[in-house]
Amino acid sequence: MNTADVLVVGLGAVGSSLLLQLARRGVSAVGIDRLDPPHDQGSSHGHTRITRIAVGEGEAFVPLVQRSHQLWRRFEAETGVTLMRQTGLLLVSGRGRDAAAYHGQTGFFAETCALAQRHGVSHERLTADEVRRRFPAFQLGQGDEAYLEHDGGVLFPEQCVRVQLALAEQAGAQVLRRTPMTSLVSSGSAVTVETPEGRWQAQQVVLCTGAWLPGMAGSGVQPRLRVLRQVLHWLDTPQPAQFEPEVFPAFIWLHGQTASDAFYGFPRVDGQPGVKVATEQLHDSCDPDHVDRHIPDSDVADLYERHVRGRLAAVEPRALASASCLYTMSPDGRFIIDRHPTLEHVTVVSACSGHGFKHSAGLGEALAQQLTGETPFCDLSAFRLPALTPP
Repeated sequence: MNTADVLVVGLGAVGSSLLLQLARRGVSAVGIDRLDPPHDQGSSHGHTRITRIAVGEGEAFVPLVQRSHQLWRRFEAETGVTLMRQTGLLLVSGRGRDAAAYHGQTGFFAETCALAQRHGVSHERLTADEVRRRFPAFQLGQGDEAYLEHDGGVLFPEQCVRVQLALAEQAGAQVLRRTPMTSLVSSGSAVTVETPEGRWQAQQVVLCTGAWLPGMAGSGVQPRLRVLRQVLHWLDTPQPAQFEPEVFPAFIWLHGQTASDAFYGFPRVDGQPGVKVATEQLHDSCDPDHVDRHIPDSDVADLYERHVRGRLAAVEPRALASASCLYTMSPDGRFIIDRHPTLEHVTVVSACSGHGFKHSAGLGEALAQQLTGETPFCDLSAFRLPALTPP
């Protein structure tokens, strides 16, 4: 039987980070993944992810993203690979929408501004006229307002996962790709994991399997998680210069009271044709092993009519490319990071709820500190029960 101190199952955003941080602490760490990360079947893909420090989801997240920014820069210096680009982040609030909800937080715009003030985040408050003058592609209405975070921007998720796994292997971790977990048994002081390639016994197992966690974690966890299919589009533009990062920051636009009345997008920094724009759907659950990857033209038309028309100039209702990804959602839009309620020596890490990637480097470090008996640099207790308790 193979043995390890810690077995990390799932090597996406958090799993790759955790594996690296464990290995650098001298832990005998093994990571396994049912596919070959980075891949396009889960959540950690799509070329770009937004990052921002004043996270309107709540103050508990701020230390995680601050530390993550430091770690991305450290990994860039070690490898020469670009992982993050600070393009700025524009958060737009429609007229009278101060109470608009996003990612489970009512008053998302106001909370973002308040957190920026409290934590000394470099930012500006802009009127609609000021935004139109500085960033001509944005067509704000009279009375709309915006928050511009100077150090916000874009992460490159595939590169982040790839680099962290490479650094983890350099530090002594073992990475087993295309190795699904077929069973998990916790007994006594160890956990046994079966795979098609053999059996592993570890002192600790951490499940970072994202959309596959509900099916793996059992009845103590599954009722509180939903897997949601999301769609991303790269829309055509006859004026690509308007969407270069110097004149077009990454953005989130809240134009109604609910999370369905919002969309987000990116400057042209990913090497892909078109302008990447997306929304979030929070209603229709799916099975990660049977996701409909076909994206009809009607999806593009709906996105354009409900969100883009009249708000972004020089964007056409034609997708040059589209992709799908998966969210694993908790009821309140927060993370779930806790001991498994019934399996000893098993930790579950999931329900990143559509806003986890920017926190993942710091989250991996905090988890590694916790697992090795160090004091984590931030309080992870905010992400515990009651999310694991069935409603």
